[in-house]
Amino acid sequence: IGTEDAALELVEDFHALAPMIAELDARDRQIIHWRFVEELTQKEIGERLGVSQMHVSRLISRLLGRLREGMLSSH
Repeated sequence: IGTEDAALELVEDFHALAPMIAELDARDRQIIHWRFVEELTQKEIGERLGVSQMHVSRLISRLLGRLREGMLSSH
């Protein structure tokens, strides 16, 4: 009996996200990388960019919103 493989879903999501992330400008890609690959805090990202943690929070929210919209429109 087959079951759903959550890991397969993640691979599918990654393949859908990769082109959308590639379309982001360099700073936005860097923010995504720092937050979700290097797992830096918003405060640490803000220190690297020279902006406040609150500004980083807004940037990440905006970026995730754009990516979410792209995922919804591609399915």
